[in-house]
Amino acid sequence: MTTLKEFPVDKEYEKNPHISRDDIQKLREWLKTQPHLPGEYLTELDLILTFHCCGNSQEVSKQVLDLHYTLRSLFTAFFKDRYLDSRVDLCLNSILYAPLPTPTLQGDRAVYLRLLDPDPRNFFFPDTVKTFMMMFDMWQYTEGTWPGFLLIIDMDQAVLGHVTRLEIMTIRQVLYFLQECMLVCLKGVHFLNAPSFMDKLMMMLKPFLKKELLEMLHIHQVNSNTMDEFLPKKAFPKEEGGEYKDHATIRDETIKRFKANAEWIKEENKRRVNEALRPGKAKTVEDLFGIQGSFKKLDID
Repeated sequence: MTTLKEFPVDKEYEKNPHISRDDIQKLREWLKTQPHLPGEYLTELDLILTFHCCGNSQEVSKQVLDLHYTLRSLFTAFFKDRYLDSRVDLCLNSILYAPLPTPTLQGDRAVYLRLLDPDPRNFFFPDTVKTFMMMFDMWQYTEGTWPGFLLIIDMDQAVLGHVTRLEIMTIRQVLYFLQECMLVCLKGVHFLNAPSFMDKLMMMLKPFLKKELLEMLHIHQVNSNTMDEFLPKKAFPKEEGGEYKDHATIRDETIKRFKANAEWIKEENKRRVNEALRPGKAKTVEDLFGIQGSFKKLDID
């Protein structure tokens, strides 16, 4: 498995004729006025990704760029000390992280996630998100912008014990990041093979979902073919009746990609905010969410 190659920016400008080098240069000039942001570590592609997902708006791009890297600094459970350690290794072996090469029927890209190990004792939600974010960063780095992005979560192996291991603060943070400043045009979140306790999971998620995301959230029943309206069946792994690789091959290739790019993952740790240099007042998690104590896990009947 070779090391990552950044998607060529020349091809980005071809893909997105509405984005000009001048647009990106203006964003770069603004970055120079923001001493707290990691401008020296942000590439032209990073700025294109931001500008693209912000509808080519300079002002929105500035806000999202600041929030994106601020949250990479404040949401430590997902972004601090990104290395290939035993916890990431456990996630890569117990969860399938599968970016699908076949686009959706609308031309968007999708990532397919499912449990490989059904034992809830091996499920640690913050580590699952942390590993997903590393995988996502590598994927986006090599492919650049997409028209839109779909998140597909297969609940096939999920049991109630997995839901009881979800922490409210972690859910809140991951949904905030996804909705406010992930550098994609999110087009949908799909839950496949909805289990009997899906209503309990939704009770935990709904307080943190904006109206727009609620409208693009789709729950597909067990053995239904309603997903076919969005993504052709052949796009899925073999075990799901598709023509893509089987689970074991996808898992092994993902682990190899992580190992081959351990240095790249480590270098990404530099792309954080220095709050001491922020003009005005330093930002904290409390600023985003109000004052919190440590949340206990929800008790679920």
